[in-house]
Amino acid sequence: MRIENTAAVITGGASGLGFATAKNFREGGAQVTILDRDAKGAEAAESIGAHFIQTDVTGEESVQAAIGFAVKKMGKITAAVNCAGIGTAEKTLGRDGPHSLDHYKRIIDINLVGTFNVARLASAEIAKNDPESDGARGVIINTASIAAFDGQMGQVGYSSSKAAIAGMSLPMARDLARNGIRVMAIAPGIFMTPMLAGLPEDVQTGLAASVTCPKRLGDPSEYAALARFIVENGYLNGETIRIDGALRMQ
Repeated sequence: MRIENTAAVITGGASGLGFATAKNFREGGAQVTILDRDAKGAEAAESIGAHFIQTDVTGEESVQAAIGFAVKKMGKITAAVNCAGIGTAEKTLGRDGPHSLDHYKRIIDINLVGTFNVARLASAEIAKNDPESDGARGVIINTASIAAFDGQMGQVGYSSSKAAIAGMSLPMARDLARNGIRVMAIAPGIFMTPMLAGLPEDVQTGLAASVTCPKRLGDPSEYAALARFIVENGYLNGETIRIDGALRMQ
């Protein structure tokens, strides 16, 4: 797949990793539709010449409407990039008692169920594309995390949601092989997203120091560059790629 021929839907595209990816794709000539629950995503989309539709990734009807909107605007979908997600810290058993079940369900619902919901519905549209010479019709890129492999205390909900996304890659790629759809996941380390940008400078410095090399936080543009590489490299399939500066969390 060539980026200039790509028609992508990107969840969580109003900010952070999602917006960086949308911007990178647009700069390469791709058509982009941003799906985000934040209505401010309309401004972000307009700034890069993308389309926008307010979307709840956990809702079947909401995502169906968003996919239909994207097809109407772009004519097709060849790539779906799932960046929507949340992260809250809570121990399995804390000073105030057991982990809130509602909080755990919310993390799983947005991070995991939301990712699967978009992937399954986008795949139905990607499967309609005319195949390329090798049978390829498109690609799905999901966002895991290094917390899937070495999560820290208080990350039980987040880590389990991201581990499931990583585990989804191979079976989903096998499911969609007959449709010519590849499935990949990216597992970012510590990136300078809006959430981290709001932390005190000394905290940011401490986090950067924990990275093996280079000793800095990841830039969202680096995630975006990897997502674009996955789109364009047709032999990448069924795998999770860490992008973390060799960080292995304690």
